[in-house]
Amino acid sequence: MEDPAAPGAGSPPANGNGVGNGSGKGKPVAPKGREAFRSQRRESEGSVDCPTLEFEYGDADGHAAELSELYSYTENPEFTTNRRCFEEDFKTQAAIQFSTQKMHVQGKEWLELEEDAQKAYVMGLLDRLEVVSRERRLKVARAVLYLAQGTFGECDSEVDVLHWSRYNCFLLYQMGTFSTFLELLHMEIDNSQACSSALRKPAISIADSTELRVLLSVMYLMVENIRLERETDSCGWRTARETFRTELSFSMHNEEPFALLLFSMVTKFCSGLAPHFPIKKVLLLLWKVVMQLLTKQDSLDIYNERDLFKTEEPAAEEEEESAGDGERTLDGELDLLEQDPLVPPPPSQAPLSAERVTFPKGLPWAPKVRQKDIEHFLEMSRNKFIGFTLGQDTDTLVGLPRPIHESVKTLKQHKYISIADVQIKNEEELEKCPMSLGEEVVPETPCEILYQGMLYSLPQYMIALLKILLAAAPTSKAKTDSINILADVLPEEMPITVLQSMKLGIDVNRHKEIIVKSISALLLLLLKHFKLNHIYQFEYVSQHLVFANCIPLILKFFNQNILSYITAKNSISVLDYPCCTIQDLPELTTESLEAGDNNQFCWRNLFSCINLLRLLNKLTKWKHSRTMMLVVFKSAPILKRALKVKQAMLQLYVLKLLKIQTKYLGRQWRKSNMKTMSAIYQKVRHRMNDDWAYGNDIDARPWDFQAEECTLRANIEAFNSRRYDRPQDSEFSPVDNCLQSVLGQRLDLPEDFHYSYELWLEREVFSQPICWEELLQNH
Repeated sequence: MEDPAAPGAGSPPANGNGVGNGSGKGKPVAPKGREAFRSQRRESEGSVDCPTLEFEYGDADGHAAELSELYSYTENPEFTTNRRCFEEDFKTQAAIQFSTQKMHVQGKEWLELEEDAQKAYVMGLLDRLEVVSRERRLKVARAVLYLAQGTFGECDSEVDVLHWSRYNCFLLYQMGTFSTFLELLHMEIDNSQACSSALRKPAISIADSTELRVLLSVMYLMVENIRLERETDSCGWRTARETFRTELSFSMHNEEPFALLLFSMVTKFCSGLAPHFPIKKVLLLLWKVVMQLLTKQDSLDIYNERDLFKTEEPAAEEEEESAGDGERTLDGELDLLEQDPLVPPPPSQAPLSAERVTFPKGLPWAPKVRQKDIEHFLEMSRNKFIGFTLGQDTDTLVGLPRPIHESVKTLKQHKYISIADVQIKNEEELEKCPMSLGEEVVPETPCEILYQGMLYSLPQYMIALLKILLAAAPTSKAKTDSINILADVLPEEMPITVLQSMKLGIDVNRHKEIIVKSISALLLLLLKHFKLNHIYQFEYVSQHLVFANCIPLILKFFNQNILSYITAKNSISVLDYPCCTIQDLPELTTESLEAGDNNQFCWRNLFSCINLLRLLNKLTKWKHSRTMMLVVFKSAPILKRALKVKQAMLQLYVLKLLKIQTKYLGRQWRKSNMKTMSAIYQKVRHRMNDDWAYGNDIDARPWDFQAEECTLRANIEAFNSRRYDRPQDSEFSPVDNCLQSVLGQRLDLPEDFHYSYELWLEREVFSQPICWEELLQNH
């Protein structure tokens, strides 16, 4: 993919808040430049006035917001087209159909029909989708889309539209609409005529993707409405939801899972073979399908193993990157950098029993210790006191002074073994003893099935997603050779007035924001699920993201005014679904274009920023080579500017990224950023013997980064080969050594065998002398 430009260009010099000079010897600041230097320091420390953002992180935005983002403002006239197609079909076909079935529905509208009559009409719609004519088929598909959109022509309020949209989607699913539209989607993907027509056009518009947009919209509405769980749902709807989830998760009728079809659409779009694909709708549907396959993202944050050092609800194994940790340790009402540095834990965090480890004073958590930390501590102690080491032995303490014994005891009390450590150890055992341990039993979970399907094309999938993310990033400049992600937002006729241009500009910016939101959420969801399923699946995806320049791409994204990006108002509330279907559209004026919501921030943009920061944390944690990439690309000033946003969760993940690289930034940087250092100490969980604030840790020494990645890659390839590449004639296949069973096997011999058998014995066996000495020497 295109190599993103170094994001550190134009950043402050190293003797200020830069990264390059670690010696602490910067040039003196001239008197006339002192005020500018102080202003730069204040800006870097996050002292710019910004209100505290009342943001609640979750799997997705509100139901209405998620539905509205499916449509671009350019598509709004099509709502009327869908309604007209439905009403024409309902008046003509439904009258004939109901009269033959002796149903008395004369003069009734859709919402007035009995459920049986509604099902009968839907069945007729699906039958009419079998026609050969593309034009007639499109009209019927639009009628189905109108049902999925809530039959808004018969509704009086937005609440009614959302209610009937959900009702109709369940009804459509129960009648087999999703599988029918899946077949139509296969046909449109393989439509070579549409692809070649789009390739010949100098400019692609929204008209080139009409059929695909209708199909994808119906499927998205069904996935999103069925995914939504409410307490008032009937037993039938709950059963339908679980059945739908199973259909999306597993291969049905010997076909690949639906998510893989959408991934193939993404790669086909990025390869330039299908530039007319409505990529925003594809990405939104792919994200929601993966979410419907799998456990919800916020559930993963509290699902994994229990942490004995926490007294509240059990958080995920990856607590340093979970939402729960940030929300529990940070007060969302206050700016993180302005909180009291020593706040005692509230009474609710008191230990539940005397056996629990007590919290350190002022910090509402206990530090964790890895096995590697204990081994490293004992290695240093043995070298110092007895002059030799014992490898990975952490039990023998002979010859060490009593304080070392106490230190080892304390370290072991805080020892934390993650699921990833257990999986890595099990994998080492399986590699060493493949015969004695037998074949591994791998549960066929939805996550496992998805990984198996993605395995051989996963590098292409990751590169394609990052290409689209790069094209949608606000810091990217338009290039002639970059992919066109605006095919499903540009109208057939370009705007001719200033107001139309303003509307299109808002629509394009909104379109890009939604793409960034869907890709960031999708990548984070994949990483979290694959890490829970197996650590090497997570590492495989992570390494290909790193190889595709994901780290500099995310840094390039943050090398902008993040506060402006988060507070951007690229929306026109009167044009959002379902509002635009109920109210008459006002005359296009400057006031109506600027009349957006009154929120102090854009939910999707803040959601995207947090997702990208979490993604960056996952890619760099415990990876020294990738941490050095943060240093080389001068990420410190970029990340520090993001601290201006007063949102606790975002600030937490920024501080985590700063923490892992502080030892590489030099004494002068740490001296100039003591407020940030204090915030890191106060808000980020630490490890015992973690000298993150100093440069004397062994991890800060020169490191063979290439060897680190190569070793990881070898382990990943061994895992994939052992589990997924299983040839029948393997060297570990069992051999039958029983003479009786071997001689008793029936062999099919050629028909002329008995004619030449005696001659062959005489020539090849009886007439040939046997040299026993040579036979023994050869063996």
